[in-house]
Amino acid sequence: MVGCGGLTEIVDIMKRTGAEDLGDFYPIRPDCQADTPKPRFKPRAGKTLSERRWNAAFSEDGHLDIEKVLRRIQRGGVHPAIKGSVWEFVLGCFDPNSTYEERNQLRQCRREQYIRWKAECQHMVPVIGSGKLITTPIITDVGQPVIDSAINSSFSDKRSIQWMLALHQIGLDVVRTDRALAFYESEKNQAKLWDILAVYAWVDNDISYVQGMNDICSPMVILLENEADAFWCFERAMRRLRENFRCSASSMGVQTQLSTLSQVIKTVDPKLHQHLEDLDGGEYLFAFRMLMVLFRREFSFVDSLYLWELMWAMEYNPNIFSLYEKPIAESDKSAASMLNNKLLKQCGKFERNKVKTGCKDQQSALAVFLVASVLEAKNKRILKEAKGLDDVVQILSDITGNMDARKVCKEALKIHKKYLSKAKK
Repeated sequence: MVGCGGLTEIVDIMKRTGAEDLGDFYPIRPDCQADTPKPRFKPRAGKTLSERRWNAAFSEDGHLDIEKVLRRIQRGGVHPAIKGSVWEFVLGCFDPNSTYEERNQLRQCRREQYIRWKAECQHMVPVIGSGKLITTPIITDVGQPVIDSAINSSFSDKRSIQWMLALHQIGLDVVRTDRALAFYESEKNQAKLWDILAVYAWVDNDISYVQGMNDICSPMVILLENEADAFWCFERAMRRLRENFRCSASSMGVQTQLSTLSQVIKTVDPKLHQHLEDLDGGEYLFAFRMLMVLFRREFSFVDSLYLWELMWAMEYNPNIFSLYEKPIAESDKSAASMLNNKLLKQCGKFERNKVKTGCKDQQSALAVFLVASVLEAKNKRILKEAKGLDDVVQILSDITGNMDARKVCKEALKIHKKYLSKAKK
């Protein structure tokens, strides 16, 4: 069983033995091994960002050569031993131009902020931070504690009630999250994931919690041992994704990206788009899950992490740290402003193309073009075999565990370039 400090222990073993078995980093429960897709990602010497090259990318006082790091990630991903540290930069937790001392101070301030937020939550629901989690309702719709409730008193303010009503759903989702991983055999590790999601739901009361956030947060919990650090990494990831989770009685957040996907396919492959329209699939709802949780179901755990870091490196903009330091409501704006030639070189491939072509559409995320690349790869089968939407879903389900993340990203960049070219005309 892998505890909270399990990743560090595993890394130490890997360093001593020189082993490269990814199963040693993310052990699979014995009873789940037969049904778990084998990862396609393998660290490649000279291509994957290694611990040695990562350390060498920092100056003496801690400035990071982000241009060099992005280039390496886009070629071969990140070695598991350093994923957590690298993700903190590509997600905008830290400024590459900061020093070690500045980052240590910022990290400490964030940890203290997280402790304060968690204490607020703990005051209302004492089980938070106890190493346990909740899977049954603890409050009624009018704020009254249920029998044997885990809360201290009744509540009347809408924010507290809505938050507490979500806690048991978070717990139900947590116990279903990445069940094949030995890491989550530990209730303490499950509780760590539950605590982070509960605190996030309290802090971002506009979005609160929506199913799928657990799939986004889980890798951060595994990669970063400190709970507060994992929270902030998740919070930064949500800056990119939170609009996908904005749901109302009449719409779902990811609908905007589905509309963009429809426009992309209509532009680059009118025949395929028309066929999907004829099947009553023009709204592209079959792609909902891919966009919502960033292909977590279509790739193995290891390969989904590889896909994410490729995406984040390709979408990287050197302005994201300063942008994300602003309140959440202000950070939905574009990071593309005020980029000189030097900063443009520090952008990922996808972001650089967007800036150069003047594309300011915030819904044209790389994930949309990844889905487009999957549809293009299955173009012939969909046109030939799909007689209804169920057939489309079945054809797309065959990709699970059978896609190469780097190849999908490469094709997505081509489709993006083709789309911009045709859309311009």
